[in-house]
Amino acid sequence: MTIPYEDLRRLNQPFFNDYQSSFLEFLDSGWYVLGSFVQQFESEFAKYCGVKNCIGVANGLDALIIALRILELPSDTEVIVPSNTYVATILAIIHAGLKPVLVEPNPETYTLCPQAVQRAITKQTRVIMPVHLYGKMADMPMINAIAKAHNCITVTDCAQAHGASLNHKKAGSYADIGCFSFYPTKNLGALGDGGAIVTNNDEYSAKIRTFRNYGSDKKYFNKYVGYNSRLDEVQAAFLSIKLKALDAINAHKQRLANIYFSELKGRFQKPLRQSQYTDVFHIFNILHPERDLLRAYLEKQGIKTEIHYPVPPHRQEALRDMFRDQTFPIAESIHAQTISLPISYCHTESDIFQVANVLNNY
Repeated sequence: MTIPYEDLRRLNQPFFNDYQSSFLEFLDSGWYVLGSFVQQFESEFAKYCGVKNCIGVANGLDALIIALRILELPSDTEVIVPSNTYVATILAIIHAGLKPVLVEPNPETYTLCPQAVQRAITKQTRVIMPVHLYGKMADMPMINAIAKAHNCITVTDCAQAHGASLNHKKAGSYADIGCFSFYPTKNLGALGDGGAIVTNNDEYSAKIRTFRNYGSDKKYFNKYVGYNSRLDEVQAAFLSIKLKALDAINAHKQRLANIYFSELKGRFQKPLRQSQYTDVFHIFNILHPERDLLRAYLEKQGIKTEIHYPVPPHRQEALRDMFRDQTFPIAESIHAQTISLPISYCHTESDIFQVANVLNNY
């Protein structure tokens, strides 16, 4: 029996009838860009995250780029970002014309280490960009305190943390600006690309809405050098449907994670659980010193896995020159050992017991 890492058809099958109905409604409306479905989803997702404003954009990378661009910072501005993030977080900083400063994560949580942030701040630092990696939030109270003390803005990458919380406050609501991706594999995933930016700052919100639409707040009049980056109307319709099930999706993944926590034995470094955090396990990663051999063994047993991510950002060909003389041993260690186990809405508890059993026999 093969256990896939992910099966997007099976994951979305419970929503097919509602998707079809909403698509026909969309088709019949005759309004296909920035219509009622986008407005509805923006309102619903803002309420879900506990923020005043949500602005739908084309994808998660655009969300990060636009969030930085609207700040209109000078080109020598430094943006602190974790050294073990997905490359998109760093690409956004570069595309916004700013300077990424890589800072090592906490080796237990894999999220941005506040003490390392404190050490990395210079006179050029204006933005701190925590990443809520794998479905776990960064230590936002501590990071916000540091940001406030140094007159910095916080922009969070929430792409893997839909519904995650810290002290009962959801991802996206702690920072000045929070950025989401709705890539199909996310806990709240569309059937294509999509993204959103959330904020309690009305001035930021108005500017983001203008930037996503060619820099125009009035048709054919362009206030900024903006983008064509609008959440697709039909994807917004699908997201509104799935948003109603997001808490159930997260709860299912938490139950699967509990099986891994209770059943996995041996040399597997499991994610750190902390009482004040509600983790949503977009990814259930473990560390193992023989990661590649372990993955090959699981493959032979019919268990599919992923690696998030095999190459740390500073070693990517596109970024090597930028970080040529810098070393990030914690990130190197994580990227060399991490392996992501099946934990999808499409998996059953029986699937996960089977994965754990095979792992324990390695």
